[in-house]
Amino acid sequence: MFARLNQLARHISRPLPKFAHNSAAASRLTSFVPTSSTMVSLEEKHRRTIHTAGCIIIGDEVLGGKTVDTNSAYLAKFCFSLGINLKRIEVIADDADEIVEAATRMSDKYDFVVTSGGIGPTHDDITYESIAKAFNLPLKLHEGALDRMRRLSRPHPSQPKFDWDTPSPALKAKMRMIELPIDESRKVDDEQVIFVSEDLWVPVSVVNGNIHILPGVPRLFEKMLDGLKPRLIPRLTDPEGKGVYRILFSTPLAESAVASYLTELAHKVEPKGIKVGSYPRWGKSRNTVTLVGRDKEYMDSLVAEVEKGVEGRRVATEGEDDEDAGSDKDA
Repeated sequence: MFARLNQLARHISRPLPKFAHNSAAASRLTSFVPTSSTMVSLEEKHRRTIHTAGCIIIGDEVLGGKTVDTNSAYLAKFCFSLGINLKRIEVIADDADEIVEAATRMSDKYDFVVTSGGIGPTHDDITYESIAKAFNLPLKLHEGALDRMRRLSRPHPSQPKFDWDTPSPALKAKMRMIELPIDESRKVDDEQVIFVSEDLWVPVSVVNGNIHILPGVPRLFEKMLDGLKPRLIPRLTDPEGKGVYRILFSTPLAESAVASYLTELAHKVEPKGIKVGSYPRWGKSRNTVTLVGRDKEYMDSLVAEVEKGVEGRRVATEGEDDEDAGSDKDA
């Protein structure tokens, strides 16, 4: 019993992680225990092979139903096309405690982390300052981003008297968008602040080696994510960026009718790293079965077998062989 008490005392006496000392979230985050990957150097995080990804969608407007999130879907397709295993998508509020917790946890767990939202000029845009707090970093006005902002952005029609050289509430608000979390111990600036296009002043801020902070505006999010691709490809499992291979099958059978066969198929192909999926299509006459993996040659060799097993056929896109008069399929 005394041995157990001593063990518990040693555990409780461990120092808190950095963000718990400096965040209002500290009292709720003391259960976080650093793993060996927490100690991975920033240099290694910048260079290591990207196997996994995580996504944090930040915004009260998404949780409140005012805005529909399309960025996570775009990221999912982006990761699939590159062969990156997107493991988790979370939607959280514009809340400092939640941003600190999610950013710290995902940075520790995944190779490539993307955040969306919360980097605008208003009071509720707190992503930069929250992630800075999570990793004990200062917010610094980035001169390169300021130069680009002055050159590429134009005052809103409602601000005809805006002047870059005259202090004003509007100028102060704009400056918030280029006050970035900066690790001053690192000399390589373009590993922390990335400009993906000559016609954009908005930077991708990279924190702790693997968190990439992007805007929530879908058009910007998509363009900036695509702009990161040349930097990511050399770090992929497949440097040629061929991604994952997917085969779709259309079946007239209900899921319950193919369940037994698909279970056997899943056990058979699992050693090859291939996943079998089954997707009911409510109100349609045909359902969908998928094979997803990297071994294209082996997967192609299974086509005839799967077509027979599900009494269907391979299709290029879901629904291409739907009948006009469909019937609900059971599960």
